[in-house]
Amino acid sequence: MKTRVPEGFAFAADAVAIGASAGGIDALFTMLEDLPAAMRASIVIVLHLPEQHESRLVQVFASRLRVRVEEAQPHAPLAAGTLYFAPPGYHLLVEADHSFSLSCEPPVLFSRPSIDVLLESCAEAYRERLLGIVLTGANEDGARGLARIAALGGLTAVQDPAEAAHSAMPLAAIRAAGPDYVLPLAGLRSLLQTVVS
Repeated sequence: MKTRVPEGFAFAADAVAIGASAGGIDALFTMLEDLPAAMRASIVIVLHLPEQHESRLVQVFASRLRVRVEEAQPHAPLAAGTLYFAPPGYHLLVEADHSFSLSCEPPVLFSRPSIDVLLESCAEAYRERLLGIVLTGANEDGARGLARIAALGGLTAVQDPAEAAHSAMPLAAIRAAGPDYVLPLAGLRSLLQTVVS
């Protein structure tokens, strides 16, 4: 596990899959704020929200970021240069043809959408062309999915638990996946910009 991104680091990703829970909105704003408008990768995010509430994540983040921000729609192909949020109340998956699907399967670790479900499907779809990131959260969702990304050759990163608003999720991901990087948000921001630019 590295705690800084080395000079001259390069990694070609077609997609980035990110999971966050408690404290995640602020962490995402910090990590995503400088994304280039013409990024060449797709970014897909599961952020745990109460199922019964309408999500306003697209509107909130679109007003702050330069990239296109959308809610993932079933059967829609992932587009380069676009950031997608999982809709509330469904598991979000990426299929082998790099399109989205939604599932009403039971919650995983009390969550639907589940970070594990997204990360595992992205690992199968993108393999070594994927970056997976787990941020702050109060449970263990994302640990199993990040381990699957690592097993299939993708790049893995976790927010430094010492900095996270809630350290349980990063700590679980570190134990399960032995990620390539454990970084504060500033380091994750640099890593992400390198991978998507």
